[in-house]
Amino acid sequence: MSTDLALRRALVREIAAGGALGDPALRAAFEDVPRHLFVPYYYEGAPGGHVRLWGEDPDPGRRARWLTGAYADAPLGTRMRDGDLVSSSSQPSLMARMLQALELDDGDRVLEIGAGTGYNAALLCHRLGEDRVTTVDLEPEITEAARAHLATAGYRPAVITGDGARGAPARAPFDKIVATCTVGSVPHDWLAQCRPAALVLTPLATGLIRLRVTRPGRAEGRFLHTPAYFVPLRGSAPGALPGPPVEGPARDAASNELFRFLLQLTAGSLDPYAAYELWRREERPRRERFGVTVEDGAQWAWLDDPQGPHTWPLRGAPFSPGAR
Repeated sequence: MSTDLALRRALVREIAAGGALGDPALRAAFEDVPRHLFVPYYYEGAPGGHVRLWGEDPDPGRRARWLTGAYADAPLGTRMRDGDLVSSSSQPSLMARMLQALELDDGDRVLEIGAGTGYNAALLCHRLGEDRVTTVDLEPEITEAARAHLATAGYRPAVITGDGARGAPARAPFDKIVATCTVGSVPHDWLAQCRPAALVLTPLATGLIRLRVTRPGRAEGRFLHTPAYFVPLRGSAPGALPGPPVEGPARDAASNELFRFLLQLTAGSLDPYAAYELWRREERPRRERFGVTVEDGAQWAWLDDPQGPHTWPLRGAPFSPGAR
């Protein structure tokens, strides 16, 4: 057995042990698609900065280190700008949980927002067929690299350079839309390109919101329990707001990951003290108690009930039902 195959199988066993990959067809995708082809080089943290590991390194020890790292259940920094990491390949177990949450069925047409290295698109191609997969990214450098990586692995889905907030109207309609970048609110064009009952899964705040399209222009759903940290969507959609300054009693709570999620979700709508009082009264609610509704251009987040007392507009939303 080749080294990369042994490492790949070990990674799949680790992901499956964590509760993902219950779909045998999705597990087969992770077993068959070689991740190292999508990260021919990546950056690893080192004292004073980062070190670049790559598959063509003349030093055999560093090549082995690169290959082992490519099959670690960890995100990998793939692009740097001015000394800062600006792009990465997501943690494989998080990718598996996201793809599992999409409830993929044979025949589904999927739009991916954020091409990244192309690895996620390759997994989708394996599961559904390359003709049913579209991936979009704003930067030509990213789409060119993703297209090359996919071709090397034997896949040729539609790879489009464009504003991810606009979707891919020429390839619509879609049964599933998955984003690998954070949004401040759900782009209208995504829902317009969905079939009835489609699923949309996107990072929002520091969580993953899964929306079911119930009719044209309307979708609703709850957050998954999984925390998720992604770079913001670049383009015409509103990005996530920075976390507000936290003072007073809320400052101590700001170290709690779930409270930070609530701060992000309510940024621009609730001041941090109001968010803290809600969090305290509701006994530190977990992500699954929160949801989002999109209806004819309006968007609001809520706790427990879309029409209940605890609602607030997402960024760019014209109203909250609690303010009607």
